[in-house]
Amino acid sequence: MKTTIELPDRTFRRAKTVAAANGVTLKQLLTEALEEKLRQGAKSSRSAAPPWLRCFGAFANSPSMRVETRRIQRRIDAEFERIDPEDWQ
Repeated sequence: MKTTIELPDRTFRRAKTVAAANGVTLKQLLTEALEEKLRQGAKSSRSAAPPWLRCFGAFANSPSMRVETRRIQRRIDAEFERIDPEDWQ
């Protein structure tokens, strides 16, 4: 199938240079590169967590973070102790 894509000039020149150095056509180089990228994407999308989830819980097992979490919880508890429930009715 024929298609048109826009590439930055520098990328196009580098691709032509790499294709020539490897003795393949630009079409072959781009096809192989795209197929490889698609294979990697398929593998990583099945096994990898979404980008936002990669760092989620990263500090969960850190002793210093557990200490900090307890410190914050104590401050929250202390603030809630000061609230008079009758003021909220």
